[in-house]
Amino acid sequence: MRGYVIGLASMLAIAHAAPAAAHDASTKVASPRATYNLNPGWKTATGEQRGAEQPGFDDRTWANTTLPHAFNEKQAFARDIKQLSTGIIWYRKRITLARQDGRAFLEFEGVRQAAEIWVNGKSVALSENGVSAFGADITDALRPGENLIAVRVDNDWKYKERATGSGFQWNNDNFNVNYGGITRNVRLHLAGAVHQTLPLWGSLGTTGQYVWADRFDLARRSATVHAETQVRNAASTARTIGYRVEIRDRAGKIVARLNGGSATLAPGETRTLAAAGKVGGLHWWSWGYGYLYTVTTSLTERGKVIDSVDTRSGFRQTRFGEGMVHLNGRAIQMHGYAQRTSNEWPAVGVSIPPWLSDFSNALMVESGGNLVRWMHIAPSKQDVESADRVGLIQAMPAGDAESDVTGRRWEQRKEAMADAIVYNRNNPSILFYEGGNENISEAHMAELKAIRDRFDPQGGRAIGSREMLDSKTAEYGGEMLYVNKSAKHPMWAMEYSRDEGARAYQDDLTPPFHKDSPDYNRNQDSHAIEDVKRWWDFYRVRPGTGKRVSSGGVNIIWSDSNTHYRGDNNYRRSGEVDAMRLPKQGFYAHQVMWSDWVDSVTPRSHIIGHWNYAPGTRKDVTVVSNGTQVELFLGGRSLGKGTKSSGFLFTWKDVPWAPGTLRAVATHAGGHRSEHVLETVGAPVALRLTPHVSPRGFVMDGADVALVDVEVVDAQGRRVPTANDQVAFTLDGPAEWRGGIAQGDSSGAPRSAVAEGPAAPTKPAGADQTTHYAGTARGEDNYILSQKLPVEAGVNRVLLRAGTQRGTVRVTATAAGLKSATLTLPTVAAGPANNGLSGDFPEDHQPGLLTRGPTPKGPAFVPSRITRTPASVVAGSNQAEAGNSTDDNELSRWTSDGRRETAWIEYRFAGPVTLSEIDLKLVGWRSRSYPLRITLDGRTIWEGETERQLGYAHLAFAPANGQVLRIVQTGPVADRDGFGKIVELDTARKAGDTGADAVPPGWRLGVVEADFHGPVGRR
Repeated sequence: MRGYVIGLASMLAIAHAAPAAAHDASTKVASPRATYNLNPGWKTATGEQRGAEQPGFDDRTWANTTLPHAFNEKQAFARDIKQLSTGIIWYRKRITLARQDGRAFLEFEGVRQAAEIWVNGKSVALSENGVSAFGADITDALRPGENLIAVRVDNDWKYKERATGSGFQWNNDNFNVNYGGITRNVRLHLAGAVHQTLPLWGSLGTTGQYVWADRFDLARRSATVHAETQVRNAASTARTIGYRVEIRDRAGKIVARLNGGSATLAPGETRTLAAAGKVGGLHWWSWGYGYLYTVTTSLTERGKVIDSVDTRSGFRQTRFGEGMVHLNGRAIQMHGYAQRTSNEWPAVGVSIPPWLSDFSNALMVESGGNLVRWMHIAPSKQDVESADRVGLIQAMPAGDAESDVTGRRWEQRKEAMADAIVYNRNNPSILFYEGGNENISEAHMAELKAIRDRFDPQGGRAIGSREMLDSKTAEYGGEMLYVNKSAKHPMWAMEYSRDEGARAYQDDLTPPFHKDSPDYNRNQDSHAIEDVKRWWDFYRVRPGTGKRVSSGGVNIIWSDSNTHYRGDNNYRRSGEVDAMRLPKQGFYAHQVMWSDWVDSVTPRSHIIGHWNYAPGTRKDVTVVSNGTQVELFLGGRSLGKGTKSSGFLFTWKDVPWAPGTLRAVATHAGGHRSEHVLETVGAPVALRLTPHVSPRGFVMDGADVALVDVEVVDAQGRRVPTANDQVAFTLDGPAEWRGGIAQGDSSGAPRSAVAEGPAAPTKPAGADQTTHYAGTARGEDNYILSQKLPVEAGVNRVLLRAGTQRGTVRVTATAAGLKSATLTLPTVAAGPANNGLSGDFPEDHQPGLLTRGPTPKGPAFVPSRITRTPASVVAGSNQAEAGNSTDDNELSRWTSDGRRETAWIEYRFAGPVTLSEIDLKLVGWRSRSYPLRITLDGRTIWEGETERQLGYAHLAFAPANGQVLRIVQTGPVADRDGFGKIVELDTARKAGDTGADAVPPGWRLGVVEADFHGPVGRR
């Protein structure tokens, strides 16, 4: 078969430019194989274009664009997700190739929603699921000289699969934002007749490379490294091929060579070749330590290299068990974020360069996050590789919305999972495969596990699903909102702390004033405090606190998102950073709590808010600290020690404001100290501009972006936190204004009155099981694309997109009464694109970050208590169910029969034990407060009402010794939601069953799980 590639000399010049991404032609070992970036130089038009797939079609009036690109990107954050434009989008690109033996493949990292691909008028691929990467063997469609690639994209919310008429569960107008077009990168791979395949299972039926390690010796930093590659002989004769592997470190130094021997492949045969060997001196990939190796797999024939591929990967050891996750031999409690996979930005949507992915993902790590749970669909390859580089653990879904499905829609989910696993199985940051955003059946879980075992049996990754609390098949699980504990496979909360709060609203006392109303619609002070309260539920049952522990949880959401919402605006504001990744107060609260792997021991403190108020103001001051006590000083005068609550909160009530310095000094174990200082800044006098660009500068490739921060500062250059000035921008030079985001509308129309009252849905949930809430700003454009927008809390950020010509970019900012600022941005030329082919890959210029250093030595926690397990359980009624209260299954429970005299349960130990704490998961834990008396051998050790919480009521008392512990209900219970409407689903069961919908209140004691603990070192 004849193929078409450019000359070898040109290919080699490109190949030695920089390290390549996974499964691209090697930049380390020269071979005839080549990979090209096809992102530059496309023409695009919206609406149906008859005949546009044909080479002779006239596209001279079409717009020029650089991929990735969405035709409706300007609507990102300006419109409700449900109002995003849909339609047909066409793309066309010409490439020129010389004739030579070989094969040619197109690789699309992703298109939204459905795409048909033509080459020279011949249809070569149809991709319909809108999630998976896909490819096409275009060898037979190519011709010498100029070739036309045409793509038709349909982003209809209700798109139906051509062959079956079925829609896709994840094409959902609540969770999967619909930016339509070729929204991810496109590559061209040119290889010989005998070549290593691409990891594009669903479209090409091939699996590419597979790299992993086992037989770890963590102390000696050695492991056995395995490298497999699938090889296809597309020639007409048998070929005898040698296989070899080279492993290079970050500096490009070869640390190992592996010999895979040789094999003879028959014509048309596809076979997997393998090599393995022990490698020493390895650096383990870890949290905040994105150490990656380049593994080059090469095919040789008669001593000559004929095909070489680079795979970027890292090596780490994982273990899942005893309710915990272990990374490199060390327990790590999951703390991070549930983030919509779109990970979008204002006015550009998902069309961002790799450095901006690193910028956002590295901020997650900086905030103390170690895990990102992408939601509903598989993340982009760009984000997957970015998480590798910054050292951020990932949970990878494939495709779903809410709930289990059957028939063709379940088959689609399995197909998407297989595609995602094959495509991403070499990325060390992925530790979890997620089978569903809600509980799935055991049979379906087994099917997904079989897919994992087929395609990634050695990757050290757990597969599970949301919930799966009693599953015998899933390898991890956890509720959406609630705290779960386990002594078996890890349980971490898939989403928690769902309240919303715009960055502009700082507190009740700072313009623009914003009290919490309804109760989920918060300002920054209360949003950060709520973050701490909710994390405390998980932290106090962390590893080291007994036999059954929580493996953590992820806060929804990382950055404000153009997806399902319930606050004032037409977008979700639950982020710990806003849509432009400017931190909110919750960002700093998480830094304090999440400083370490399990126990929070690195000294850190943060005063929530600012210290610029009007005379006569009195304010409650809150400090987040992992110290044992915190003292507050105002102008050097002590205000005393704060009242501690929720583990990390220290509060001073009704502090009279005075200008000066507010300083919090925390005392930590071992005599260590930490402190944080706020100061009253002066009047605003000027604007300041600060740029953020990629490591190589602002690249004029038509796709790069630059961020520019604008601040209002006082005479000393300090940001003024109460400034909300309107700023006007002018832009000169080869760049396009994309702007930022702020509360309000660029037309200046006043906002409606703030909503008040309970957080009740405006209508019942529909087929997607989500509720919809009233808002007061749903029609606002949020200043998207406006060249006039306000700062919020003294700062805002705007985005510029690169043009395609060199030149100086100049930004000027002006505001009434303030000194203006001008910023000059030099530009960098993009790599050349010859004959429509570019050898310049932006991701190759992104360094891996090693900010947290290697995995620390020693344990991640100090045991704080010892679990005591009862030998038997006796109940006042329903004795057959009594054992459910200690069975490590949070879907089972014991409840009394409703009579006052039988509302008790008794736990008998094999001998005398010392107890000091009890964790009780009680039926209806979020809405019911139980009056209880607890006795040990007849002596009362605790009496009172349990707290309403999101999982476990924690009962502490003076250490007591005895053998029979009795829990007695002393009064009837009633239902009252203790958290407002934290739930976004329409029934208790869909929201995560607390049992309150099945067990009536009154004289019914209901115990889901009871854990009994004593002091360390006591019997």
